[in-house]
Amino acid sequence: MNRFVAAVAASLIASTGAWADVTEDMLANDATMTDQVVTNGMGRHLQRYSPLDTLNKENVKNLVPAWAFSLGGEKQRGQETQPLVYDGIMYITGSYSRLYAIDVMTGEELWQYDARLPEGILPCCDVINRGAALAGDKVIFGTLDARIVALDAKTGDVVWRDKIDDYKAGYSYTAAPLVVNNLVITGNSGGEFGIVGAVQARDVDTGDLVWHRPVIEGHMGMLNGEESTMTGTLNATWPGDMWVTGGGATWLGGSYDSRTDTLIFGAGNPAPWNSWLRDAGQKDDGTGDNLYAASRIGIDPSNGEIKWHFQTTPREGWDYDGVNEVVAFDDRDGNQRLATADRNGYFYVLDAADGGFVGGWPFVKDISWSSGLDDNGRPIWVEENRPGDPAAAADGKKGEVVFSSPSFLGGKNWMPMAFSQRTGNFYVPSNEWGMDIWNEPITYKKGAAYLGSGFTIKPNYEDHIGSLKAIDPATGEWVWEWKNDAPLWGGVMTTAGGLVFFGTPEGKFIALDDDTGEELWSFQTGSGIVGQPITWEQDGEQYVSVISGWGGAVPLWGGEVAKKVSYLNQGGTLWTFRLPKELASR
Repeated sequence: MNRFVAAVAASLIASTGAWADVTEDMLANDATMTDQVVTNGMGRHLQRYSPLDTLNKENVKNLVPAWAFSLGGEKQRGQETQPLVYDGIMYITGSYSRLYAIDVMTGEELWQYDARLPEGILPCCDVINRGAALAGDKVIFGTLDARIVALDAKTGDVVWRDKIDDYKAGYSYTAAPLVVNNLVITGNSGGEFGIVGAVQARDVDTGDLVWHRPVIEGHMGMLNGEESTMTGTLNATWPGDMWVTGGGATWLGGSYDSRTDTLIFGAGNPAPWNSWLRDAGQKDDGTGDNLYAASRIGIDPSNGEIKWHFQTTPREGWDYDGVNEVVAFDDRDGNQRLATADRNGYFYVLDAADGGFVGGWPFVKDISWSSGLDDNGRPIWVEENRPGDPAAAADGKKGEVVFSSPSFLGGKNWMPMAFSQRTGNFYVPSNEWGMDIWNEPITYKKGAAYLGSGFTIKPNYEDHIGSLKAIDPATGEWVWEWKNDAPLWGGVMTTAGGLVFFGTPEGKFIALDDDTGEELWSFQTGSGIVGQPITWEQDGEQYVSVISGWGGAVPLWGGEVAKKVSYLNQGGTLWTFRLPKELASR
């Protein structure tokens, strides 16, 4: 970081008297405070809904660029960050573990922090970062070498840093941290390398580890430097010692439901992908479920104890994972609910108190691995569409190839959906694609890919892959669908003004009518959008920001789909728009 620039920035902030610590109360009420965005998800429940209605269906046509900020250099790889805004400063993260502080009025850089990444990092799905956290006088983010760093929010100087885990074993970190009650909560990445998923809590002020909770059964938790309790029951759902390298990466981070005082994290795919190696009977009695992989998990934030779990894909063998965000909401009857749209193609509604199954429906068109969900939300398998066992093959090298839909990149991947308090609907970015998939023999080796599968992703339809759907959480009904040629890979935001904002890989930043799906406004940003939009109010005007910069998993893992979008340009530009006061009433 340029120390002169940082000193000037600190002097500017001090001279204006603008800075005040970000408090727990601010974090707790972020969803209702329109002059700031201090949490990932525009509120720790991750609804991504703004109560601002200055910008609305009638005047969104008057939304104009205010400024653009280039991330610069040659590090123009998938930009998936969500900006944070506080006291006149915007904070964004960039690819290769960078963090920027920007004057929110002018778009001028105040300071920049570049993590010094070692050789040999093993990121799965591009060198992306999805955002930071604010707490007190610090801005906190994770790095690709599986570290967490707290910086002085005024100067960018390092306050503390700590190691999440060993990057040489395949661990990394890409999610935005979550701050609750003076604890910074993180997960981990690396599910393709036989790591063990975990959730950790550190003291915001010191970085000291308070508790550690593995999410794979058989592993011991930690509280205040001492062993606490075992996760699950040893070998209840895992055979032999497969649990030791069982996967379950918590790579997307989590949400916090203040109604029940519960952290909710998703645990990803079990390792290896070849489910026959994890077979412990694979019966409906749960002996082959490989808990708590491919699950949503409720955790006590005070001690890291698991309160409940809901497994979306037991005996997981398609890399359908299980980390997709869980959104806390109240349904139209006032019931406290949770919602999540899984990579496996089903949209689930759970009870907020205990994670119990309330309802589940397909949100993509062609689910082939399952014929539906039973009364408990457990999938009804189509057995012939499970990838074959290599040990049953004549040569023992490749199991039977099957076509599965959705593909392993999911009906919905990491890209966050939004909930509208105005309509009561969810707005879900989804993709209609499938894959040829087969299993192969594999053995664990530290730091090496631990898949045991091969695959080729294919579009399901000629006219679209991406599909933004408005979904009624009471019935699973699709209220409307908006189709896109390329996959959708960025976040969605809704507003009280009746707008749904999102971007496309083709570079368009778009606002739709939340009732009808009609396109009301768009802007070409020059590169694919895989970032997450926000909105806030400043000096009586409403602003909207989104980052543009194509990349992420699709170009790396997308098979035939990757070839279809190979023409798209990389980039790295943060765009900020405003609705001028004089145009707000037109």
